[in-house]
Amino acid sequence: MTSMELGQEDIAQVQDAARRFIQTEVAPHLDAWEEAGEFPRALYQRAAALGWLGMGYPEEFGGTPSPWNLRNAMTVALARAGGSGGLMASLFSHNIGLPPVLRHGGAQLQREVIPAVLRGEKIAALAITEPGGGTDVSALRTTARLDGNDYVVDGEKVFITSGMRADWFTVAVRTDLQNKGPMGISMLMVPGDAAGLSRSALKKMGWLCSDTAHLRFDGVRVPARYLVGEEGAGFKIILTNFNGERLSMAAMALGFSECCYDEALSWARQRKTFGTALVDHQVIRHKLMDMKMRIESTRAWLDAVSARADSGNKADKGAQWVAQVCLLKNHATQTMQFCADQGVQILGGMGYMRGTACERIYREVKVMMIGGGAEEIMKELASRQLGL
Repeated sequence: MTSMELGQEDIAQVQDAARRFIQTEVAPHLDAWEEAGEFPRALYQRAAALGWLGMGYPEEFGGTPSPWNLRNAMTVALARAGGSGGLMASLFSHNIGLPPVLRHGGAQLQREVIPAVLRGEKIAALAITEPGGGTDVSALRTTARLDGNDYVVDGEKVFITSGMRADWFTVAVRTDLQNKGPMGISMLMVPGDAAGLSRSALKKMGWLCSDTAHLRFDGVRVPARYLVGEEGAGFKIILTNFNGERLSMAAMALGFSECCYDEALSWARQRKTFGTALVDHQVIRHKLMDMKMRIESTRAWLDAVSARADSGNKADKGAQWVAQVCLLKNHATQTMQFCADQGVQILGGMGYMRGTACERIYREVKVMMIGGGAEEIMKELASRQLGL
């Protein structure tokens, strides 16, 4: 489905389905899932039945080709309706784990991995960050040594979303042990039940219902046919993959910003101080307008960047576009940070209590400003793309 074929009615239907999904499937249970540190695996199949896990993937694997503006509409609606960042990060972790396989994997590997994930039967995750480095991908130390028909993997990965229960890991490894730079990196699929793979759960400030893990690879043997693309091509694959991740994070940040605005406005209308509703005080109205201003600028920028991604013109996705994605990601997460802070302030004491969206989003904003590329890295990457 292209942007030209997509109408506002299609987008409205997806947005309505997203709101109902949160209201019926998520909201009644979210607090319990946050306490448990995970949500039921059955939720993956429910999202798959709605067609969400397959959005943007080819029909041959059970997906539905979808432009970015439709995928973003779903993401924004889920976030705005109150879906937690942790829930969305894990439920859609395949969107950072599968694209390398889809773009560069062999036909047999694609058939083995992708369809079951899009049906919600298997969970896919991406494993790049290590204890000694995150955004500096070229410094990774996890190795994959070819031994006969297998790669033998040794090393560690950390902060891995869906890491405790993923069935497939798309792992960045160093296959050229003599090359310490980016050209020695490859991508390898590792089954979650591989011997020698161990996992430890990590406790976090936010994204509480997302299972996050520290992975250890101790002589893990993986068939050589699980190599994604060619040896040494991993660094370029990773950089390309980051663009989609950052665009999705911008859409999430927009939805969470709107969620904070909605909750703050609702509270301001019903909460009375000094005999009048909060919203009748100029200082509160101005806070709300400051939130609205940032939200609308983020929405316009997201739409513009997404339109270029959907155009089908390769020239629209060059260095200038990459810079726009980086800066948009920063702007969107800063908008989320501002709206969460102002939302908590407007809610007052209630904003400090668990159970309010603003409180949860306030805790979650920092991972959005770090994950997928920290703010500082985004600025540096954007400046280089612009030739500065």
